[in-house]
Amino acid sequence: MGNKGGKTKKKNPTVLTEDEINLLLSNTSFTREEIYRWHDGFMKDCPKGQLDKKKFVDAYKAFYPQGKADKFCNHVFKVFDFDNSGRIDFTEFLIAISVTAQGDAEKKLSMAFRMYDVDRNGKVDKKEMEKIIEAIYDLLGEEHRKGENSPSERVKTIMSKLDTDQNGYLSENEFVEGCLADPLLRSLLAPNT
Repeated sequence: MGNKGGKTKKKNPTVLTEDEINLLLSNTSFTREEIYRWHDGFMKDCPKGQLDKKKFVDAYKAFYPQGKADKFCNHVFKVFDFDNSGRIDFTEFLIAISVTAQGDAEKKLSMAFRMYDVDRNGKVDKKEMEKIIEAIYDLLGEEHRKGENSPSERVKTIMSKLDTDQNGYLSENEFVEGCLADPLLRSLLAPNT
């Protein structure tokens, strides 16, 4: 009671509390020392203790200079911003890093599913999938988008393979299991898994 949405606001986002360290120790594969090192680096890049969307997009642009990172980054940012604050704090950052860098394929695919689930209703429909495919094409600078390489054709192929109950959308389980069973789809939908 008394706090909005059941969330408690941390008084100083630049200070790493013992509760946060324990949370990170139990939800990542990092040691206490590694957490401190990551925190030091995060604070150098984000002195206020939070990463805003603009800085996040700018970082992606450095890795993908040939493409347009904005659309893709908006989707990724939403996945990393667990509390929907519009900023990524250190805890959110390190959990996301842990999953993307060290997580098993299933965890990475679950995170990818959350990115595809644009409206956060627990399922991915054709429109959501097409938005993400277009954003990935933009990010990579992909210009050949006709025929079977068009986002809509890609989505038809993906849905025909993964939508096992043929209800017009993908559940997280269909997405994860389908990608685990099909290495080609996995490399397209969730590279580095």
